[in-house]
Amino acid sequence: MTNVALVAIACGLIISLGALGACIGIGMMGGKYIEASARQPELMDKLQTKMFLLAGLIDAAFLIGVGIAMMFAFANPFQG
Repeated sequence: MTNVALVAIACGLIISLGALGACIGIGMMGGKYIEASARQPELMDKLQTKMFLLAGLIDAAFLIGVGIAMMFAFANPFQG
C-alpha cells in the first residue's frame, strides 16, 4: 500500500469517527435537555442557551477534524 492510499484511509477514518462521535454526543445532549426541561420547565430558557452553545462546540470539534482531513487529502505532506 502506498502512502497516498494510507492517507486516504486515514482521512476517511478521521471524518467518519468524528461524525459518529458528534452525532452521538449531540443526540445524548438533546435527550438530556428534553428530560431536564420536562422536569423543570422554568429553567428551559437557560438550558436551551447552554445546549446550543455546547452543540456548536461539539460540531466545531468535528469540523476541525474535517479541515485536518482535507488538508491531508489535498496538500499531502507525505506525498513524495
